[in-house]
Amino acid sequence: MAVQVLIPTPLQKFTNNEASVELEAASVAALVEAMEGKFPGIRARLCDDSGKLRRFLNIYVNSEDIRFLDNESTSLSDGDEVSIVPAVAGG
Repeated sequence: MAVQVLIPTPLQKFTNNEASVELEAASVAALVEAMEGKFPGIRARLCDDSGKLRRFLNIYVNSEDIRFLDNESTSLSDGDEVSIVPAVAGG
């Protein structure tokens, strides 16, 4: 199942400056592993020391926040679009 992953600018240095990549994965967790396989070192930017997605990252599958779906277990289908969006804070 090929999914399109939109990469935010701060992470593009890990994807050879590509803003969008296409990978095969059946879930968000599998997608993180596929990204690490193709772009070594990116998992450390996406996941904390326990292997969970970092709290300051928002991940959307077809514009749906995975926190309201099945988090890392969210299923992916052929043609899905996954967006990685760093949280912005400040005042």
